[in-house]
Amino acid sequence: MSYKNITILGETILPGESKTINMEIARLHTMTKLKVPIIIERAEEDGPVVLFTASIHGDEINGTEIVRQLIVRKINKPKRGTIICIPVVNIFGFVNKSREFPDGRDLNRVFPGSQRGSLAGRFAWHLFREIIPNVDYCIDYHAGGASRFNAPQIRIVPNNPDLKALADVFNAPFTLYSKNISGSFRNACGRLGVKILLYEGGKSLDLNRDVTQAAVRGTKRFLNHLDMLNPKKKFKPAPTPSVYIERSAWVRATYSGLFQNRTPTGKLVEKGEAIALITDPFGDFEHVVKAPHRGYIINSNDAPIVYQGDAIFHITMKLTEQ
Repeated sequence: MSYKNITILGETILPGESKTINMEIARLHTMTKLKVPIIIERAEEDGPVVLFTASIHGDEINGTEIVRQLIVRKINKPKRGTIICIPVVNIFGFVNKSREFPDGRDLNRVFPGSQRGSLAGRFAWHLFREIIPNVDYCIDYHAGGASRFNAPQIRIVPNNPDLKALADVFNAPFTLYSKNISGSFRNACGRLGVKILLYEGGKSLDLNRDVTQAAVRGTKRFLNHLDMLNPKKKFKPAPTPSVYIERSAWVRATYSGLFQNRTPTGKLVEKGEAIALITDPFGDFEHVVKAPHRGYIINSNDAPIVYQGDAIFHITMKLTEQ
């Protein structure tokens, strides 16, 4: 029987092997080494190669926790094929609890990178040269930024039946149709034929158990669909189908002040429903924020202080059936 050859950073991973390969692109300015562990589990039986990535933005640590749980619970040990886990892609930002690379660039806007470009660009280039050519499927785990909490959701490009089918299988509480952004990891993977789902949940510099568990359960369903889930691992079908979203809109603060969010993320709200309160610090006014239309709240601002024009809620506008 012939097997697909898998070689990463000069190391070949044979059927039945487990390996951790450290990728080192650059050191800190103190000359301290920073290595990115790439954790690879290959079954005896050949099959697809699946990549799980997190912390492309270094402050989105909930994704790291998701991939960590896949590892410690041995969900990453496949029945067939290969599973590659990179719990922390942007190790520089992770160390600094920062979204960006030390060069100030957003790693998720420079893919597929450049061999002679910026530090972020060089890192992206190595990732796409050494790892992505081996990959058939990918789930990239993210979180909301700037104190904005995302309801657990999968994002896929519209009009792609293959990704729609995988999103159905993952069955997150919400699935958003969103176009790829130039320079993003998702866009670059798609151009190379990698079938990629982007998972969003929670917020930066925060760990949330519900968000983590929704991702782990969805990932198990995903692996089971590919006939890769270890038979020792059980999975549960989702109790309700994912809510598919074609359009959504931001609600922005019309006043600056103290922000009191009264509505949990994920809730279905009605037009005119009171969803938050903005007050001044001195007791002069209280402004009630009302839902502009019926829809689900898929993102909310957890900041205690907001300025006029700040995005405070993201509410769905158009839903579709599965």
